[in-house]
Amino acid sequence: MEKKEKEHIKICGISIWRILAYFVVYSVAGFIIETIFGLLTKGVLESRKSFLYGPFCSIYGLGAVLMILPLQKYKKNNYTLFFAGFFIGSIIEYMVSLVGELIFHIKWWDYSDQMFNINGRICVLFSLFWGLLAIYLMSDINPRIDKFIDFVKSKIPANYMKTVIIFSILFLSFDLGITVYALQMFSVRIIHENNLNVSNKQLMDTLYEKIYVNDQKQKDFIYKFFDNEKMIKTFPNIKIEDVDGNILFFRDYVKDIKPYYYNFRTNSHLKLKYLENVE
Repeated sequence: MEKKEKEHIKICGISIWRILAYFVVYSVAGFIIETIFGLLTKGVLESRKSFLYGPFCSIYGLGAVLMILPLQKYKKNNYTLFFAGFFIGSIIEYMVSLVGELIFHIKWWDYSDQMFNINGRICVLFSLFWGLLAIYLMSDINPRIDKFIDFVKSKIPANYMKTVIIFSILFLSFDLGITVYALQMFSVRIIHENNLNVSNKQLMDTLYEKIYVNDQKQKDFIYKFFDNEKMIKTFPNIKIEDVDGNILFFRDYVKDIKPYYYNFRTNSHLKLKYLENVE
């Protein structure tokens, strides 16, 4: 009897292994893109990670997967790709922002100053970008990623490849769990110690007393691994909205900590000034 070929779980015709590989590859690529973007626009080397430890920008991984799965049938129809990308990207962005506020008690981004925005979570400008990205993703980027994955598969035994993917997903899941905890503890600390007038102020004060006042072991653990410097350098742009609608950046309440790893503009200016003085 012929051996039956081992079947893999598939979603929309794509194996679960390839979907997981997409998520990891695009999350890492997103981290690199965001880091370069920050360097070019702000002149600083700063963290653009979604999580505390791994080099992942998960909204890129999630966005790519949720676009690739339903849109693969429409690779040659740019109109469908654009409008589908417009709506899918907007929904993803809105939901990720909402989850950030509900679970982490922070705002990842705010488009309140942009025209035609919805609750500051999405706006037409970036939704248009999602539409254009969908066209480029399906027609050019993802075919290249598929070739890259196939090349890696041809060089690495399938079992090793699966092990790498599983390890990456497990690590990412662990990183997510730690990040949720660390961000919640950081929010509680910043809100209470600076008496920020936020909608859940009473809850934050209760948690602060429970953890930072009455639980010395947990307090020591938090300050050892998730102190202000660690959190600000990892998440330099996190913010929260107070009851009056003001956007408050956490970095403004720990001004002794630089929210970046290296400032090329400032350091270049100082070096130039030093050379001028020497001459």
